[in-house]
Amino acid sequence: MSIITKLCALPGLYRGLSEQNIALDPIRQFQRWYKFAKRAGSYWPNSVCLSTATPDGKPSARLMLLKGCDERGFVIYTNYESRKARELEANPHAALTFHWVELIRQVRIEGRVERASAAESNAYFQSRPRGSRIGAWASQQSAVLGSRAEFEQTCREYDTKFKGGAVPLPPFWGGYRVVPEVVEFWQGRPFRLHDRFRYTRTDAGWKIERLAP
Repeated sequence: MSIITKLCALPGLYRGLSEQNIALDPIRQFQRWYKFAKRAGSYWPNSVCLSTATPDGKPSARLMLLKGCDERGFVIYTNYESRKARELEANPHAALTFHWVELIRQVRIEGRVERASAAESNAYFQSRPRGSRIGAWASQQSAVLGSRAEFEQTCREYDTKFKGGAVPLPPFWGGYRVVPEVVEFWQGRPFRLHDRFRYTRTDAGWKIERLAP
């Protein structure tokens, strides 16, 4: 049985979204869909496209992995000296896009960006495999490399430096939290008659609107 056939049998998937079955809070609605994507066997359900822009409006985008989601927002981790980080520091607004192709679902998030605390960043960093922690020290992310061998040599040097001990959090590495201001949920429907709901943060709470497909 194909994955699409299996997914078609899951209750509610192709009935779409309605005003009666969405959560009043977008974080709660996202967590529902994210949990569903994991249960359905979606490949890398936490894969997300992070879009940033320079102060003069030149955009860039890249795929990353979501590492946290709660009432405060959505957390990703990176090198603070990378291109994405430089753009976020100069223009602290970003967009996230999740696409669960097997489920014909998409979530778009726009919001301001803030750094995660050092404690949060360290807790996540220490949960990573040792090789990934060594790589974070060795990589001058987004900088030009002379060769692969050059990078591998740097990895070996840091592996030796921290041999037999803990690998500490680099001072140039940590998390960013996207604090949502607008969140849109997109559910595919037959004949492209999709369901779209947009949540917009207001002083009184979240305003929910249905959008044309």
